[in-house]
Amino acid sequence: MPTLTDDLHEWLDQSRQRLGALSLEPRLDHIGRVDHIGDGVATVRGLPETRLDELLVFEGGVRGLAVDLGEESIGCVLLGQATGISAGSVVRGTGEVARAPVGDALLGRVVDALGLPLDGGKPPDTRQLAPVEAPAPAIIDRSLVVQPLATGLLVIDAMIPLGRGQRELIIGDRGTGKTAIAVDAMINQRASDVICIYAAVGQKASSVARVIEAVRRYGAPERCIFVVGEADAVPGLQWLTPYAACAMGEHFMARGRDVLLVIDDLTKHAAAYRQISLLLRRPPGREAYPGDIFYIHSRLLERAAKLAPERGGGSLTALPIAETQAGNISAYIPTNLISITDGQIYLDPRLFYEDQKPAVDVGRSVSRVGGKTQAPVLKSLSESLRLDYAQFLELEVFTRFGTMVDERTRKVIEHGRRIRAVLEQRQFAPLALGEQVALLCALGDGVLDGIPLDRIEAFRGGLGAWLAEHCPVVAALDDTAKALPDDVRERLRAALLALARSIAPMQAEP
Repeated sequence: MPTLTDDLHEWLDQSRQRLGALSLEPRLDHIGRVDHIGDGVATVRGLPETRLDELLVFEGGVRGLAVDLGEESIGCVLLGQATGISAGSVVRGTGEVARAPVGDALLGRVVDALGLPLDGGKPPDTRQLAPVEAPAPAIIDRSLVVQPLATGLLVIDAMIPLGRGQRELIIGDRGTGKTAIAVDAMINQRASDVICIYAAVGQKASSVARVIEAVRRYGAPERCIFVVGEADAVPGLQWLTPYAACAMGEHFMARGRDVLLVIDDLTKHAAAYRQISLLLRRPPGREAYPGDIFYIHSRLLERAAKLAPERGGGSLTALPIAETQAGNISAYIPTNLISITDGQIYLDPRLFYEDQKPAVDVGRSVSRVGGKTQAPVLKSLSESLRLDYAQFLELEVFTRFGTMVDERTRKVIEHGRRIRAVLEQRQFAPLALGEQVALLCALGDGVLDGIPLDRIEAFRGGLGAWLAEHCPVVAALDDTAKALPDDVRERLRAALLALARSIAPMQAEP
């Protein structure tokens, strides 16, 4: 029977074997202490080797980001709740910059800026990390932006065309449909190979949930990533969210994929950065924003690009959103963003309240890439559309005062009203290229002039199925299609006239 002494000797032998198998190596820990903490920021002392944007680990595992390097102290933003952290708490340096998980495992998921799941699922099985801050592609590594990015919204695709690799600002007052346009653009990619990333910065949880539900119901959620920094998240996470989302998109761009990045919105992102800067006692500038407020957005949006073929040919298209106050696009942050981006889509609250949706003001909206990215078949049909619509809007002002007009002017006004009716579009119902081409042909050939205004919606609603049956060659058009041949144009016109007669039998005439 073994004795207590025998058991002790056996335990000692096992302990010696385990200790002998250990690989003892020296390890250097950088340890500091919290000097001050509060409101999502902290001041740390005792870490002289810390570099800019280095991750620090506080007690309890909460991470922070070093953003201010002083001679005696470090200013950092917390990336989690400060529960259990107080003055004197231990802080450890990691020597690593902030990184975000990247890869296919993120597709279809809802995560925060650090890749932690927010959809109730398991953490994404990502084996790669990418720095959230990365230099923009050099000029020599870029290619021309010539490939269209279809949004499915006729008013944009026909008059403010977007290209893959472009940066287009969506700007307007609160509640004018800015997010709706971005979501429709994401939904329209269900028929393409574009990967969509939605970065929510400072948005309410209910608003983010509606966006996610809309994409899951109408779009292709298996090719979407939702990176969320909600309104109740700490300012550091809100500030980091668009950079992390951009890093996730760059991973796919570097592998030859096309990516659409929606940032909703940069006005709240600027407010979060202002809050951080004031808490860190940085010198305030105009409207209390720090002096580098322009730089934090330019270094983000410049990462959107179309890469050269030798770099894989991928693209990252950015649709940042900005909010204005009372339509003031000359405010500080909107002016900065307009100067950084390649154009803007301006949403007019007056049009929105008149139920003209999307409420795009085509006079103030512009795409600086323009027709170079437009599908050739669409470009040939929309060349005069913007001019005709502007002429109508100018003439319509006089009719509101009961002014007598001649027959020619009356026809211009009636035709313009049908242009406006065609540009109206329900949310979550993006149009295929063939439908857009058919609508523009119906306008150009006068087919819609014989249909009452209240029947235009019915005409558009039945157009997709009608084309598939009576003119499939137009229904199957893609971005590379050239201008319609004369025989195809005639077949399309006949099909449109037949549809018009079925909608309004006594009105439509050739």
